Amino acid sequence: MSLKIRPARASDLDALVAVEQAVFDADRISRRSWRSFLAGSSAAILVAEEAGDVAGCCVVLFRIGSTIARLYSIAAAPGRFGVGRALLAEAETLSARRGAKTMRLEVREDNLRAIGLYQKSGYRRFSRKPDYYADGAAALRFEKPLAHEPLHGSPPTATHGTTPP
Repeated sequence: MSLKIRPARASDLDALVAVEQAVFDADRISRRSWRSFLAGSSAAILVAEEAGDVAGCCVVLFRIGSTIARLYSIAAAPGRFGVGRALLAEAETLSARRGAKTMRLEVREDNLRAIGLYQKSGYRRFSRKPDYYADGAAALRFEKPLAHEPLHGSPPTATHGTTPP
């Protein structure tokens, strides 16, 4: 089955909430926040779709005048493998297209699987924030310089069997 990465639509709201609830025990994005992200221009939401089902999603935040994109959330539905890696790669491509030079993120210090993905993808830890999450867990902060497409030439292509947004 082929994984397709695409921009989220308003009709994805229930699926986005469902993935968030299935993956995270706390610090979840609320339905209201999902609606705000979908309607606004400061966030990009990508959906990983497989066989017509939402297999994962991510939110990237952008600040006017900043060249730093922030990976706010990334989640793969339980039992879906390779989704996080594909979403991360597409989020980086999208961010570079929007002019970001760096991607930053926070991750729970005890989320070893996600930390491994980020490190394998070229992210480097630059700080730690104690008591960052609602349950008191610390966050590790990571960043990665983003590759930019050449000024002349073809646009970047999607990776990991995905299609560009």
